[in-house]
Amino acid sequence: MTIELTDRVVLTDRIEMADSGELTLDDLFERLEQMPVPEGYKVEIVKGAVFMSPQRKLHWDTISAVYEQLRTRYARKRLASDVRFDFPGLNGLCPDLVALKEDAKADDKGRCKPEDMEFVLEVISRSTAANDYGDKKAVYAEAEVPVYLIVDPYTGRCHLHTHPKGGEYLSELKVAFGEPIDLTGTVVKLTLTTDEFSRD
Repeated sequence: MTIELTDRVVLTDRIEMADSGELTLDDLFERLEQMPVPEGYKVEIVKGAVFMSPQRKLHWDTISAVYEQLRTRYARKRLASDVRFDFPGLNGLCPDLVALKEDAKADDKGRCKPEDMEFVLEVISRSTAANDYGDKKAVYAEAEVPVYLIVDPYTGRCHLHTHPKGGEYLSELKVAFGEPIDLTGTVVKLTLTTDEFSRD
């Protein structure tokens, strides 16, 4: 296994092993647990590549602002942050915030299924922005996650993706920080305020 020492880690042998059927998400995460992953980093596997991004307080401030608003509609146990969800195609994603269906149940490994997701929030980091806007968006759409919200502190905009069909989101709404995000017509059924979202 080869590691690039940046704010992301890439396992260079991942594709060959995965194509031969030798490597699973559990294998990759097990290997990661044996490595010295720096404290304060979020680890995800996107298309077999391992990405590590630093968790910053600025991002947590935005995540917690959304969390507090979702708590008006969702029980605490229906919300999760940085929890692993496994998707097809060697994608082990740990969204910044997830709201789960009321009847969501964890499997014997303690993980919920992607089809249990009602809402996903990702707050952009420079090093992994391409994933959030690209591969991860496609993965969430393919899994038919009803509401995918990207918050970009660098542009001061939110990108709301809804109506997943055929592996893509059919609807996208861009909202500037300070403007409300109307989710009343979605499964979330509330309006999010963005006044407290932090710019970077």
